[in-house]
Amino acid sequence: MEPVIQLDQVNFSRDGSAILQDISWTVRPAQHWALIGANGSGKTTLLKIITGYLWPSSGQVQVLGHTFGHVDLRELRKQIGWVSVSLGEWFTSHHGDNTVLQVVASGQDSSIGVAYRNISQEIKHKARQALEVVRMDTKADRQYRLLSQGEKQRALLARASMTSFRLLILDEPCSGLDIPSRELLLDGIEHLSHNPRNTLIYVTHHVEELRDVFSHALLLANGRILDQGRLKEIITDRSLTDAFGLPIEVQWDHGRPWVKIARTATPSKR
Repeated sequence: MEPVIQLDQVNFSRDGSAILQDISWTVRPAQHWALIGANGSGKTTLLKIITGYLWPSSGQVQVLGHTFGHVDLRELRKQIGWVSVSLGEWFTSHHGDNTVLQVVASGQDSSIGVAYRNISQEIKHKARQALEVVRMDTKADRQYRLLSQGEKQRALLARASMTSFRLLILDEPCSGLDIPSRELLLDGIEHLSHNPRNTLIYVTHHVEELRDVFSHALLLANGRILDQGRLKEIITDRSLTDAFGLPIEVQWDHGRPWVKIARTATPSKR
């Protein structure tokens, strides 16, 4: 089967500065990847290249079997779901008065805001089902802007599930969430991962968010790939220490990594 994502020697520079260097990455069907790196490692730039909002300085990009430069990116993006805090902020600012149901229904055709048109009963039913999955069905008629941060993210997850996406990008979706809100959102993400048609890319610098549905990891540092492969082979003391520049220890519990800063020797008192 053709790869979901195929990047070959991708480089990206801006104003003479290298942002991404020599990025070669293959994501295959039935794989769910974590994209991990410190702030400034190049994660957001890489996502924008995958979705066609930035063009590489060199190298080849293929997504869902289509080579960039030979595909209508507007049509391709209809097969790509996106969940991020910034998207939620945009909805709050521009369509915050829309109901949660309207926001979720807009995912059917990847439109932004649907208050200006009627929604069919079929789409309403589908949107309510999507909200049930993320335990948000009781908030369907509430204005989107009145939701908590965690509720907004779960509504966006329901929105992403409305379309027949083949690739779902989760760009630090748990940012700013408390523990209960984080776990509810991760429940919804885990549910979506069970669909064999879906491929998930989960972007984070908090590896404790990674449940065992994620099979692989790509570790970025300073715009380069530090390591990539099976999740448990990549999330190690050494690799995370190299990526974040701190002595890190990893402990696994029920298939999920948890980290702490390693103790360092303290100077003896005289």
